[in-house]
Amino acid sequence: MSNLRVTLVLGPSEGGVGRHVRSLAYRLSQEGAAVRVVGPAATDDRFDFSSHAEFVPLEPTSLRDLWRLRRRLADADVLHVHDHVAARAALAVPRSTPVVVTWHHPLPTRSLSGRASRALASVIVRRASVVLGAAADLVEAAFALGARDARIVRVAAPELPSPTRTRSQARTALGVAGRPLVLALGALVPAKRFDLLLDAAAVLMRRDALPPLILVAGEGPERERLNARIRRERLPVLLAGRRGDVPELLLAADAVVIPSDWEARSTVAQEALRAGVPLVATKTGGIPDLVGDAALLVPPGDADALAAALVEVLEDPEVAARLREQGPKRAAEWPTEEDTALDMLRVYGEVTGTSV
Repeated sequence: MSNLRVTLVLGPSEGGVGRHVRSLAYRLSQEGAAVRVVGPAATDDRFDFSSHAEFVPLEPTSLRDLWRLRRRLADADVLHVHDHVAARAALAVPRSTPVVVTWHHPLPTRSLSGRASRALASVIVRRASVVLGAAADLVEAAFALGARDARIVRVAAPELPSPTRTRSQARTALGVAGRPLVLALGALVPAKRFDLLLDAAAVLMRRDALPPLILVAGEGPERERLNARIRRERLPVLLAGRRGDVPELLLAADAVVIPSDWEARSTVAQEALRAGVPLVATKTGGIPDLVGDAALLVPPGDADALAAALVEVLEDPEVAARLREQGPKRAAEWPTEEDTALDMLRVYGEVTGTSV
């Protein structure tokens, strides 16, 4: 497929979707495809798509930009749009252009805007040649909205570089040499439920033992509200902002926590298990199928259960040792980034009628 012209479109992204598209752009280019990435200029600043592909700075939410996008996409052999905002670009290409849609997150279901989003999504999935869902419930939702073909997609988290410090050095740098450290990673947005993590931190403070420091690496619109509560209640939580030293943070951590209401193939879960760090996560979306019994799972929205699972990991050496051993074994069963790119090439081959 050395002559295949692939256009990847994404909307605003701070994390997993942008990293996935960057990985695809690089590996598809390595396979000989001519790759173009379309998205907000800020995504190229963050993920450096232009080092691997042509980058077109356009905002998929703008009708004017969608019209400009139509002119720029006239030569695409296949359009691959990622998530709901970017999926609007499917309406900006000729009917003859095959469209692949990947859903990484569920549609909003409440409020007037949620109903409007579902109506638009129904039009888009009926237009798509294939809808790929990062979790089984996303595939079911696509079929319910009228998709002709919907499948699970195996989204592999990009491999992190090796740490540049020892565990002792990493912990000393963070000021937690003699204290348990719990790490949370992700955008500070409501769906990630860092407010629930603060509830769990308050539960941990009521115990006699020294509570762990909970370090949250990420940025987003919830920062001010979360920080105000942390200060008011003197919670043992540090909002550390966007970090470039995630391998060192994982090395220093005694546990990783994911309190989200919903996740697909969580990149954070993949990073934690690969690194052999015990994981506590909510039992939701694609997480159970992803981690199996290599993590402690708790019901979404239950701060007491979240706190109890963290205590179990931090204070029971046998539980921690089991999770540290099982995590990398489970991770070895997952597809690699190369596997994911080859899966995409096979899908592109199907929708364009060409061979891989």
